[in-house]
Amino acid sequence: MSEYVISVNSTVDLPKEWLEKRAVPVIPLKYTIDKETYDDMSGLTSKEFFQKLREGKMAVTTQVNPEQAKEGLEKIVREGKDILHLAFSSGLSGTYNSMRIAAEELKEEYPERKIIVIDTLCACMGEGLLLYYALKHKKEGMSVEELADWVEQNKLHVCHNVTVDDLHHLQRGGRVSKTAAVLGTMVQIKPIIHVDDEGKLQVIGKERGRKRSIQKIVDMSVERSKGWDNEIIMITHGDCPEDAEYLAKVVREKMGVENILINNIGTVIGSHTGPGVLAVFHMGGKR
Repeated sequence: MSEYVISVNSTVDLPKEWLEKRAVPVIPLKYTIDKETYDDMSGLTSKEFFQKLREGKMAVTTQVNPEQAKEGLEKIVREGKDILHLAFSSGLSGTYNSMRIAAEELKEEYPERKIIVIDTLCACMGEGLLLYYALKHKKEGMSVEELADWVEQNKLHVCHNVTVDDLHHLQRGGRVSKTAAVLGTMVQIKPIIHVDDEGKLQVIGKERGRKRSIQKIVDMSVERSKGWDNEIIMITHGDCPEDAEYLAKVVREKMGVENILINNIGTVIGSHTGPGVLAVFHMGGKR
């Protein structure tokens, strides 16, 4: 069995140190703010980035193009390794298509190598959670083909339950109307969002007040995780660590899972959610 590597896009939003420790290659998306362009996971710190958003600065994100995708993947195949790439959801970015094009070109140039690109239909630490289990199964001895099959069979069991603090960022992205954003912000309406089976963000409810919205996304997680053994749960936040710790406390109380990984949301996805976003990711029966 040939040696293979699991690679990802930067939108996994896991700590850089976590990824480096496990030797996971990352192919980054980019973002531009204040007329400066950076690779996701590089440049501004999370606190610096979200402070700029709070000041009213706009961030614009850029998908991976086929040339960047090919450059990232070719570094691996040149080492004589096969690749399983877990790509950012096609429902949110054209990055998956760029990765797929790059893989097809490389397979022509390196016919002895296996390069499998999967549209995870996941985002943020939903991708990260899929990576966590993929690395575990790789360590247990799954071949690249077996692991690709496992990912395809399980990717729609990765649940993303999200609430945002500021409706204006969703409004800019076309998720809610301007009127709804203004009125909702005035009365402290907090949208409840998930990623659907097409890998797209969908507003599926609303709660009044921060704590009620946090309770709601945990209640959704409790319901959707029934019958599943979650050995880890992941939580992301948009520069609101105290709220993330409170969310983790509620998760422990209601779901009984102690192993929780908390990390700041990345700059690319954070550009669209804004500061104050909170999300919990776990395996479950239905998204």
